[in-house]
Amino acid sequence: MVEVATSWVKQNATLVYFLLGQLLALFAALAYIVNWKADLEGRIHILEERGSPHLAQINNRLTVTEKETTANKERIDRVVEIMLRELPIKRDQLKP
Repeated sequence: MVEVATSWVKQNATLVYFLLGQLLALFAALAYIVNWKADLEGRIHILEERGSPHLAQINNRLTVTEKETTANKERIDRVVEIMLRELPIKRDQLKP
């Protein structure tokens, strides 16, 4: 049995080398993907810890927008209160 396998390998040496080369290339590709994922994960971790200028600009814009929204709500509430003073109903009686 061993002699048959040995003779088959000798007869098909090119095929065996080709298959071993493909296996080696597959392992190299898997190693590259694992390394790439680890590097990407490291970059994400650094961005989460330090932050990025782009995210800081977005955060600043969101803060400004929230302040403007709050100010607008206060103005609207003030206008509603002024308008309700002249009506014979209370604010609690209005439907939300």
